[in-house]
Order: sequence, then structure tokens, then C-alpha cells
Amino acid sequence: MWGLLLHPSASAASSGKTGLLSPGSFIPAITTLDEWLGDPPEARISQGSPLGYTCCFEDAVKPAYASTQLSSGTERNRQDLFLSRLFHSSPSCLARRRDEDSFGLRTPKREKYVKKESRIQPPVETPYVPPRIKREAKSLLDKTIDIFEGMTVVELAKRTGEKLSTLQDIIVNVGEKIESEFDPLSMDIAELVAMEVGVNVRRLHSNEGAEVHPRPPVVTVMGHVDHGKTSLLDALRQTSVAAHEAGGITQHLGAFVVGMPSGASITFLDTPGHAAFSAMRARGAAVTDIVVLVVAADDGVMPQTKEAMNHARTADVPIVVAINKCDKPAADPERVKLQLASDGLLLEEMGGDVQVVEVSATTKTGLDKLEEALLLQAEIMDLKARVDGPAQAYVVEARLDKGRGPLATAIVKAGTLVCGQHVVVGSEWGRIRAIRDMAGKMADQAGAAMPVVIEGLKGLPRAGDDIVVVETEERARMLSKGRKSKYEKDRLKKISEELESSEPSDEVTNRVEMPIIVKADVQGTVQAVTDALKSLNSPQVFVNVIHVGVGPISQSDIDLAQACGACIVGFNVKSPPSAIGQAAARANIEIRTHRVIYHLLEDMGKMIVNKAPGTAETQVAGEAQVLNIFELKGRSKSKGDDIKIAGCRITEGLFTRSSTLRLLRSGEVVFEGSCASLKREKQDVETVMKGNECGLVIRNCDDFQIGDVIQCLQQVMRKPRFVSSENGAARIEC
Repeated sequence: MWGLLLHPSASAASSGKTGLLSPGSFIPAITTLDEWLGDPPEARISQGSPLGYTCCFEDAVKPAYASTQLSSGTERNRQDLFLSRLFHSSPSCLARRRDEDSFGLRTPKREKYVKKESRIQPPVETPYVPPRIKREAKSLLDKTIDIFEGMTVVELAKRTGEKLSTLQDIIVNVGEKIESEFDPLSMDIAELVAMEVGVNVRRLHSNEGAEVHPRPPVVTVMGHVDHGKTSLLDALRQTSVAAHEAGGITQHLGAFVVGMPSGASITFLDTPGHAAFSAMRARGAAVTDIVVLVVAADDGVMPQTKEAMNHARTADVPIVVAINKCDKPAADPERVKLQLASDGLLLEEMGGDVQVVEVSATTKTGLDKLEEALLLQAEIMDLKARVDGPAQAYVVEARLDKGRGPLATAIVKAGTLVCGQHVVVGSEWGRIRAIRDMAGKMADQAGAAMPVVIEGLKGLPRAGDDIVVVETEERARMLSKGRKSKYEKDRLKKISEELESSEPSDEVTNRVEMPIIVKADVQGTVQAVTDALKSLNSPQVFVNVIHVGVGPISQSDIDLAQACGACIVGFNVKSPPSAIGQAAARANIEIRTHRVIYHLLEDMGKMIVNKAPGTAETQVAGEAQVLNIFELKGRSKSKGDDIKIAGCRITEGLFTRSSTLRLLRSGEVVFEGSCASLKREKQDVETVMKGNECGLVIRNCDDFQIGDVIQCLQQVMRKPRFVSSENGAARIEC
């Protein structure tokens, strides 16, 4: 007896017909299939391969797998079913059509072998493109965190993003003992740990629990060059500093304490107005409480005036406008007020909060009103500072003295600076040996808003550095070493980023390098002169400042200049001794010394222009008009073919035999070529001047017509130009 096992997929169709057939149902005998389905049968079974069968309904093909072979006596008249091989997962794919003659395995037909065409092409030579370096979204070197006195290790770990165990190991290495991660740390230790993990810090000081007293305001005088800033300060403190300045302009950042007639004292900072001293003005705005914007009544708002306004706005410092030179006949204060208002400065007369005072430094008029305006602004700001605890100070200038060593001019912002304390100034450290006021008198200590000169530093700090008081010399050495290491890492990182960002250019430019060594009297002036010289860079000359220093020109500067072929520029320094001058002359080294920034920039600009290779240009050296045409025929083979000679008169400039000639007809270029012959009165000549007649031949050209114009072209090297604007800014135009 044969049986049939149905596939589960056949249940849906079969259940709709009978309601009895389910997946896995077993039909015991094929003879009972018609009886089970009913009469007439809806499923017909036909004999197929001895290997297996398929069960199919009228509405769809439903596969089934036979567990055994069906009986061979089954009727053959059921031709509507499709057959497939047994034990196959996809019976519909291998189903045999009813029109096929035979079933079972068939060997494939042998076809003619066709060789495939080889499509291998030679490799294409493509230029090598180096892969771009993937950079991190933000490096730790660019991250800055705030630290304060008494912060815990946990707080420091959260701000730096480092693991707690890493910070604890660093704290132990710097010599600090901690029992738990909640122990408070000093700001010095927190800064050392932050620098070790490569994070910048910003110190936050609190006046909570400290003794706070009112302090005098710090006022910075800013404005355009030659608008009378120093003269106004001289009128306030009854001195004559402006009369002794080189060139009549301020080139240093000065600090003074002026006692007012009312009994109050004000600390003034005098900033230079030249365009080269922009960094000095920025430092003055960063440390000040009030900015006095000096504008000349006869000159109006100038570029450095607008720059000073921007510095004050960036530092969020209130402005008091002083319109100077009101005693001059061409003075127009109302025009100045309109210009300031158009630049966004809201004056009190126009509904704003910026006070305006009309003064004259020459006649000393309006000075009392200026004092009243400054004290009123200071009273509104309610300026106070703590008097106890370690001092916070800011370096406004630094210089190197031959007898006293490095000197730093600083303004105390809070606390009290005491002689004998260990301090860290930027990356330098030292023990305060002496404190002097701006008049040169010795002092034991300095209070808030007091400008002083500090002696005893081991090295020369940079203008703009903060002064930090530490407890011990060991801590000062450690903090200074860490800052130097951090500055060096940042410098190398900046250089590497510049090298990566600079993509090689396909065009080869003929650019000359000009190495320069800069020496000046103070640190701030060194920076200003360096920035001014770098602004003279051009596509033809690259100004490379290889070394800067404070102090006179020494033998080491001569050796360095000889090694790299540099020029030495001295600003406000003494003339070098005869021995150094002779050594520089033997080594063929140029030394340029100046005391006025105008003269320095002009001199260096001329040197750069002379060293520039220049750019080749084609210029018209002369013009001639064709008056007649002469033709030479019947020449021998040795002398060449027939030629045409243009008889011309020189109307402009001159003609030379070695130049290139251009033939013009009705303003359009007909031919351009070299001059083959130039004669005057049957004599070969090299040059023909304006107003003379000549005969000329253009090589490979015989298309002359009377009335044509011939131009003489010359190749010239055009040098760049040194351009200086009214505000003192200088540049090189190519």
C-alpha cells in the first residue's frame, strides 16, 4: 500500500475545498483519494516518474512530497498535474512540463568552444595623491579650563576629562600629598597638573572673606597718532614728556599716577598711536578700567581711532571721549561728534551714555571737566579691590637694564605685592629684589592700581604676562619649567599645523628670503617692530625674522647674522661699539639702527624693494609710422630671398636693433617679430631716436602698407613699490 504525505503549503488551498486536509496528513492509499475529495474529483493524480509525484489543485499548484512511491496501477488519464523530483526544496523550479517526452537526468548539449576576447588594458599612469591626515575635532591643546583655589581632584578630573587615577599619579609626582580625591588643591598644583595633561588654564580669584577697599581707577589714553595724547597727559601732570620723545610721537607704553586738584589719584596708561603698536593698545585696553579716546578736533576720526574703539568694546570697557586741539582755528568738534556717532558710539548729547569733553592740551582748558568725567565714571563703576593676600599683577612692559637685569613694569590688580616674594611671570620666575614706583623711588610694597617696576627676575618676561605669587622657590621653579615646556609644545604644534595646512603649489615662484634679526629697548617694542616688518611680506620677498631680543647689539648677534646671512635691525638701542661695528663690516653684515618707527619702516621698505627680483613686463619703447616701402629683388641664393624694407619716421620714444617689433594696422596686431635690420642713411645703427627717419626689416614679415604703425617692444623688470599710508601703516605693492 502506498501513501502520500502533504506539504504544509498545500493546507491553505486544500482546506478551502474539504476542510479536512491539514499539513502532515497522510493518505493511506491512492485509491481512496477520489473518495476523500469527492466526485467529481478536484485533484487529479497522474502517473509520473517512479521517483516521486506532485499533488496539484485546480486553482494553484500545491507541492507535496511523497513519503513512498505510489501504486503503478494508478490511472493515466489525469494529465493536469505537474511532476517534480522527490526530496527537492524547490519543486516548482524543477517541475517537468507535460509536453516533455522523457523525465529524469539529461546530459547538457555540447556547444562549440568560443575563446573569450582579452579585455586587459594597460594601466593608466595617474599622479600620486597623498592621503589627507585625519585631525581630531578638538585637540586638548585648544582646551581651556577655569581653576580656583581649593578645587578638589574630582572637580579637576571632570574639567580636564582625564581619569582620576592619572591625576592622582601626577599630583604625587609633583610632590603633593593627598589622602583622598576630595582634598582641596592649590591653584599652583592644579595648573601643574593641567599643563601635564596638555590643557590650558585660566585662574579665577575670589574676594570672598577678604578685606576689600576702594581703589583708584586705571585709565588708558588711546587714539590716533599725533592727536595729542601725551600732550594731554603732560598738561594733567604738569610735565613735558612729549618734548623729549623721538620724532615727537609715543613709541612705548607708559604708566603714571596723577594727583588731581580734587585730591583723588588716577593711574594713566599712555599708548602709542602708530599703526605698528596695535598689540600695545590691546594690552592697555585689557588692563584698564576706563578708556579715554582722544580725537583731534581739526582731524576727526582716523583709522587708529576706530581701532581703539574696537579694542575698548572687545575688553568691555567704558569710553570717555576727549576732543583735543579745540583751540585751533580749523577745529570742528560738532563734526567729530557726528563721525563718532556714525561709527556706533552713543554720546550723551544724542541719548547715549558716552561722555564727551572738549579740551585743549596747549591752553589747558577743559582739564577740570575731564577730571570730573573720569571720577564720575569711576564712581558709577564702584571700583574696589582686596588689599590682603597674594597679589595679582599684569606686565605692561619689560626691558633689560645693563646694571639691574630684567625689569618688568606692572600694574597691581588686587592684593599687595611685597618685596622678597617669589613670583612667576609668564614662563620666568624670580624673587622680588626691589620695587620702585614710576618716579624711581624704592618701595617695600605695592597696592592695587599702582604701577611699579619689579627687579629680580631670572629672565625677561613678555609684555602681557600675569604675575603669580607662589610660596616657595621650588614651587616657582617647577611652575616656570612647566610653562616653558607648555609654550614650546604649543609653538611646535602651531608650526606643524602651518606646514600641514600649506599645500604645495604647482607654480614655482621666484621668491627671495630676507632674514632679519631685531633688537629693541623694551619687550613691547620688539613685538611691535617684528609685526611691522612681517607686514612688509610680498609675493617676491619673504621677511623672515629669525631672532628677536631686548638690549644692545652684541657679538652673538653678529655671529648669528653671519651664520644665516641676516641683517640686524636695532630700534631705540645704542649704537654698537667700534669692535662690533668692525666685526660686522668684516663679515659684510648690515646694521640698521633707528629711533623713529617711520624711518625704520621706510628704510627697510627700500631694502626690500632693492632685493626683490621684480617681474618681467613688456613695454612699448617707441612708435614709428611707415612712410614708404622699398623692395629688394633678384638677390642671390647666398644672400637670401627678396625682402621688403619699411621706411619709417620715429614718432615716440626710440627704436633699438635688439628689440621686438610689432606691426599694427588700424589698431590691430598684424605681425610681431624680431628686428632683422635697422639702418639710417645707409648705415647700420643700434638706436634711432624720436623725430628721425630709418629703414627697418622685420624678420619673416613682408606685409607692409603705407600708414602702418610699428611699435618697439622691450622687456623690463618692474620692481615692487613701498607704500606708506597716513596712519603709518606700510606695505609692499608688487
